[in-house]
Amino acid sequence: MIAKNMLLRGLTAASISVLACEIACAADKYPAVPTIDAAASFGYFYAGGHYVGESGKQVMQGAMYVEVMRPRKVTQPYPLVLIHGAAQTATNWLGTPDGRKGWAQHFLERGYVVYMVDQPARGRSAWHPNIDGAIRSFPASTLEKLFTAPEGAGLWPQAKKHTQWPGEGPAKGHMGDPIFDAFYATQVEFIGSNAETQKLVQDAGAALLDRIGPAILLTHSQSGPFGWLIADVRPDLVKGIVAIEPSGPPFQDIIITEGKARAFGPSDIKLTYDPPVAAPEEINVVQQEKPDGPDLFACWLQKEPARKLKNLARIPILIVVSEASYHAVYDHCTAKYLSQAGAKVDFIRLEQIGIKGNGHMMMLEKNNLDIARVLSNWSAKAVK
Repeated sequence: MIAKNMLLRGLTAASISVLACEIACAADKYPAVPTIDAAASFGYFYAGGHYVGESGKQVMQGAMYVEVMRPRKVTQPYPLVLIHGAAQTATNWLGTPDGRKGWAQHFLERGYVVYMVDQPARGRSAWHPNIDGAIRSFPASTLEKLFTAPEGAGLWPQAKKHTQWPGEGPAKGHMGDPIFDAFYATQVEFIGSNAETQKLVQDAGAALLDRIGPAILLTHSQSGPFGWLIADVRPDLVKGIVAIEPSGPPFQDIIITEGKARAFGPSDIKLTYDPPVAAPEEINVVQQEKPDGPDLFACWLQKEPARKLKNLARIPILIVVSEASYHAVYDHCTAKYLSQAGAKVDFIRLEQIGIKGNGHMMMLEKNNLDIARVLSNWSAKAVK
């Protein structure tokens, strides 16, 4: 019908063919748009938040944007709460930058109700100048080196094994490649203080669970400590924690930055230890004399007898690390520390179960659904 109308307007069949080619060629310049067809319903709300400021000028600080998708048939007893990492938003879970199915769709197909958040002061959750802390962002070149093309930079030994970022040709994973550009367009500013961010998300996450009830938390990278911290204040409402390359290792930064970090072990702010600690200096730690294997970090652990993280003791935890990420150097340290502190931790190196070549942004990579199946299979078995 469109072609017929064009002919009536004086366009020749040849010119119509040229126009159609131009439209198709223009579309080919851009990645496909991911769709989510497994959701029977979609909604959103805000969790937490409180008014601050002088009378007549109050604003709401700390509210967290939450969107919820429900499958056509709910078959899982607990929903999933997906919490993104630094510079990211809930778009991490909706699809991949080259237009493939994302983890949200996978979990919906498995019968989970899925909640996805934008951290407080991030994305669709308001950041207030002079109230919330200073913000920062990642330049594109940093993400090339850390996430999308680490094999070229070689900043850690495992980086050369990275193969799973989508795309083709010499520009794959770099500025100017349409898939990289689609990914980088999703990056946003974030509060530079880890301690401030952790407190904001702990409060908003607790408010979210108070509203929706028991749930499984799925965290990634910067949001790793959020899982421990939300569970610490709502242990009866957190039924499981799936931590994808959580921020670590305990007590020290390596690779990206160097120096002391996470004063309370797996977090920058206070966790409930037994016996209790009033200050982080009371946690007595010692570094391994030698690492567990080649190209691994020598972990900091507690001196025995170790204090226990009593509110995590009954919650099943899964920590997952990929073959080629910078986290491959040290995520075992987080697993060892939590286990020593009494938590029930399963630790999976993806290459040891046949899933090879992944980097830090595994939920966006070519084999993302292979990894999602590992997570949903673990949850089905471990979470009761």
